Amino acid sequence: MRISPPQKNLTFTSRLYSHRILVPISQTELAKELGISRQTLIAIEKGTAQPSLFTALRIAEYFRTSVEKLFSFR
Repeated sequence: MRISPPQKNLTFTSRLYSHRILVPISQTELAKELGISRQTLIAIEKGTAQPSLFTALRIAEYFRTSVEKLFSFR
C-alpha cells in the first residue's frame, strides 16, 4: 500500500500533523525521538510555537523529507 505525502498547499502545522499520522507515531513518541517535550510538539502542531532550526532539521530528518518541503509557503 502506498501512502501519498501531505499536499503541497497545507500549512507547516498541517503537514507535520499529516506526516505524524501517516507514520503513525504518537506525539509522545515523536517528541522523544526529536528530543523535545510533548508540550513543545503540541505547540508546534497547533501553530502557537515555531520550531528552532535544530528541531526543524530533526523533524525533516525523521520524516525523510526536506525542511523546504515542510516549510513551503506555496
